[in-house]
This record gives sequence, structure tokens and C-alpha cells, in this order.
Amino acid sequence: MSFSDHSTRSNDSAQTASATSVKRGNGLATASLVLGIAAILLFWTVFGGIVLGLLALVFGVIGARKARRGGGPHSRMSLIGAILGVLAALASAVILAIGASILGSDEFKNFDDCVEHAGTQAERNACAKDFDRELND
Repeated sequence: MSFSDHSTRSNDSAQTASATSVKRGNGLATASLVLGIAAILLFWTVFGGIVLGLLALVFGVIGARKARRGGGPHSRMSLIGAILGVLAALASAVILAIGASILGSDEFKNFDDCVEHAGTQAERNACAKDFDRELND
């Protein structure tokens, strides 16, 4: 056996050992956490809160199931991402509902009509004062 044959066999066994000792990650858990954080930061927008929140929830549930079955680590990371996604989606839905109720109110319709018929800035300011008075009464 020559020196070159011996070094080749040593390298093969080292590569096999390093390939089996590498831990597999859970990309879905990471994606869920990143999307959940982004959704929390952008919950005040429909895209940020609802869309990213729902994606974080889906990836979190799939990542947690994968981790439970032994297919990957980070089940807690998956769950945290899913929870953040749900919180962001709920907060965004509440903001959307409040906005829809304000836009559909009689006070807002009166304000909109007033602003459309106002010709000057002073008339628009008077419309804004009337709107505030109607909301506070």
C-alpha cells in the first residue's frame, strides 16, 4: 500500500464521518419566525399583518410537525413564529374592521360630502371641525 492510497482512504472516511454528523436544520421554523417578526412589525398594513401573519402560521405549524416527527429541530421556534403570526393577523384584522366601520359611518359620509362641496381651505377646515364634533358627541 502506497502513501497516496492510505491518504485517500483516510480522506474518504473523514468525509463520511463529517457528512453523518451534520445536523439538518428546520428551514420552515426559521421562515416562520422571520415572517412572524415581520408581520408584528408591519401589522398596521393589510399585507404585513394578515398575509405575512398567515404565512408565518402555516410555516410554523408545518415546521412544528416536522420537528415532532424527528425531521428537524426548532419546534419552539416554529411555535413562536406561528404565535407571532396569529397575533399580527388578529391585530391587523381589528384595525381593518375599525377602518371599515369608520368609513361606513354616517359621520364619515357627511364629512366626505362636505369636503367634496367645499371650495376653499377654510370650508374644508370647517368640515373637519364638524366631523370632530360629530364623533365626540
